[in-house]
Amino acid sequence: MNAKVKGYLLGTVAAATYGMNPLFALPLYAEGMDADSVLFFRYIFAVPILAAMMIWRGRGFALGVRPALSLAVMGVMMAFSSLFLFQSYNYMDAGIASSLLFVYPVMVALMMTCVFHERLTVQTVVCLFLALAGIWLLYRDENGATLSAVGTVMVFLSALTYAVYIVYVSRSSLNAMPTVKVTFYVLLFGSFVFGARLLWGGEVLTPVRWYMWGNLLALAFFPTAISLLCTTRAIHYIGSTPTAILGALEPVTAVMIGVAVFGEQLTLRSATGIVLIIVAVTLVVAGGSIARRLLRLRRLFPRRRRGK
Repeated sequence: MNAKVKGYLLGTVAAATYGMNPLFALPLYAEGMDADSVLFFRYIFAVPILAAMMIWRGRGFALGVRPALSLAVMGVMMAFSSLFLFQSYNYMDAGIASSLLFVYPVMVALMMTCVFHERLTVQTVVCLFLALAGIWLLYRDENGATLSAVGTVMVFLSALTYAVYIVYVSRSSLNAMPTVKVTFYVLLFGSFVFGARLLWGGEVLTPVRWYMWGNLLALAFFPTAISLLCTTRAIHYIGSTPTAILGALEPVTAVMIGVAVFGEQLTLRSATGIVLIIVAVTLVVAGGSIARRLLRLRRLFPRRRRGK
C-alpha cells in the first residue's frame, strides 16, 4: 500500500470516527449523565490509551517548562472545545451541531489572514458567504422556528477554540514534537479542566447500567485517541489540504447516525444547509489545488488570436 492510499484511508477513518461522538454520548445523556461527567471519563480513559501507544513507540514522557506550558494551554483549549460541543447537544440535534461545527476551517483561514497576513482570496470570501447561507438555512426550519441561540453560540465557541488550537499547534514549536506525545499531554491537561469543574461545581455522575461504561470507553478510543492520531498521520502522508477535505465526512457521519439511530429529522432545508457548509469549507481548504486544475484545463483550450 503506497503512502497516498494510506493517507486517504487514515483521513477517512479520522473523520468518520470523530463523527461518532453523538453515537456514544447521547445514550449517556439518556442515562442521566451531564457533559462534564461524560467528558471527564472520556479524557481520563483516553490518557492511558495514549500512554500505552507512547511506550509501544518508544517515546519519552519528559517535557521542558515552555513545552509543558504550551501543552497546558492547548489542553485547556481542547477541553473547552469539547465541552461547548457536548453542551450544545442539549439544545439541538447532534447532527445539526456537528454540521455547524464544521465551519472551523473557515475560522482557521480568517485567523491565518488576520494574524499571519496570508492573502484572503476572492474565492475564500465567496466561500464564507456560502457557509453563512448554509448556517442560516440550518438556523431556521421550514416553519420559521430558529435553533436555540444558546446551542448555536456554544457550537461556534467550540469551533473557535478548536480553530485556535489548530493554528497554534501548526505555528508553534509543538509542530516538531511527536504526534502521540502532543495528543497525550493535551488530553492529560484537558482532563484537569473537567476534574476541577466537577470538584468545585458539581458531582461525578456515572452510568446507571453497567454496560454503558462501554460507551465511555468507546468515546475515549474512537472519536478521541484514534481520530486525533489518524488526523495527524494523514497530514504526514497526504498533506493538510486533502485531510481537511476528508473532514467533511465528520458532519455527514454525525447526521447519518442522528437520523438512523436517534430518529432525528433530515429536511430538505437542513440537507441544503449542510451541503452548502461542506462545499464552502471544501473550497476554502482546496482552493489552491482547484485553481491549479482549472488552469491546466484552461491550457487545453487556448484562445485563438484575432486575425487567425
